[in-house]
Amino acid sequence: MQTSAETPIPVGEVSRLIGSWVERLGAVWVEGQITQLSRRPGFGVVFLTLRDPAQDVSLRVTCYRGVFDRVADVIREGARVVVLGKPEWYAPRGELSLRASEIRAVGVGELLLRLDRLKRALAAEGLFAAERKRPLPFLPGCVGLVTGRASAAERDVLENARLRWPAVRFAVRNVAVQGVHAVPQVVDAVRELDADPAVDVIIVARGGGSVEDLLPFSDEALVRAVAECRTPVVSAIGHEPDTPLLDLVADVRASTPTDAAKRTVPDVGEELARVRQLRERARRVLGSLLDREERGLAAARSRPSMAHPHRMVDGRQEELAALLERSRRTLRHLLDRAAGDLEHTRARVVALSPAATLRRGYAVLQRADGAAVRAVGEVAAGERLRARVADGAFPVTVENEREAT
Repeated sequence: MQTSAETPIPVGEVSRLIGSWVERLGAVWVEGQITQLSRRPGFGVVFLTLRDPAQDVSLRVTCYRGVFDRVADVIREGARVVVLGKPEWYAPRGELSLRASEIRAVGVGELLLRLDRLKRALAAEGLFAAERKRPLPFLPGCVGLVTGRASAAERDVLENARLRWPAVRFAVRNVAVQGVHAVPQVVDAVRELDADPAVDVIIVARGGGSVEDLLPFSDEALVRAVAECRTPVVSAIGHEPDTPLLDLVADVRASTPTDAAKRTVPDVGEELARVRQLRERARRVLGSLLDREERGLAAARSRPSMAHPHRMVDGRQEELAALLERSRRTLRHLLDRAAGDLEHTRARVVALSPAATLRRGYAVLQRADGAAVRAVGEVAAGERLRARVADGAFPVTVENEREAT
């Protein structure tokens, strides 16, 4: 293209021409350090800036969210990455960028990415499930310890455990805690202690270190060996921020080896204080119970029926005497009334008796057969009759004369 001061071309045309040339470029692998990272909620595109620290050059990179999400857990600002991207020219602003189709972490980032994939696979198998976790024994008779020889982790566990419970016993297995021999030695030690019936809990301990130093404790073989253990396992690897896969499969995760000793062995002083507190609590509860029962007994004894039982007998005796007197009066009244009725009936009987009639001067004539004479026509002249009066009887003879009534 021929141009001059007299025949210039517009800026838009230049930008278009540069864009057409850039589009003919193929995809390239680019290595750099992430200095800026922008993930806006709801946006399907992620923006980041790659910088070359040696030459102090930066390049904008864009990628779809799905591409970035595959490595989002292991890369942050400042991480070194390798990006497969195709150059793009944004004509309105005249900016060159890379459209990334793949991002890979470099060094530690790549290592963390592999660990994350292993973590997801083991979690899908259920090795990290909470229902698989077993509780630690309250007071283990023997504690298995897998750690480095003469290490600070071994000293921290032994000293803190014996300070808390002097009678605790340990079965220590010294192994390599980093390097190529670490995984097989730790696995063998864990399986040996798990097979020992005297061991009640196993502690796997190591001090802090870099991600590479702690890598053996994220090994799949070790994770599966711990998952198969019948004895509860405590993981005490590194410091609080360190989280190897062993922490996830173990029954208990301790932040440090010292914390592992505290979680595994009870403190004798604390337990004695707890016993004293429980004894005092039991004494108070029992004292309260006795006081309540004593008050109830005193209240029962203070009732009239218990305090003065003879009063009830006296009251009943008075009631009985009153009832007896009432019954006597009632019986007397009934007898008096019955006597009156009897006397009245007797008087009526006497008044109506034939003897009373006879005492008034009347007589009853009886024939020889004892039949009473009721009419004049029943007797004949000269017939002998018997006359009955009030005080006796005498014979009479019927004369011929008859007298009408």
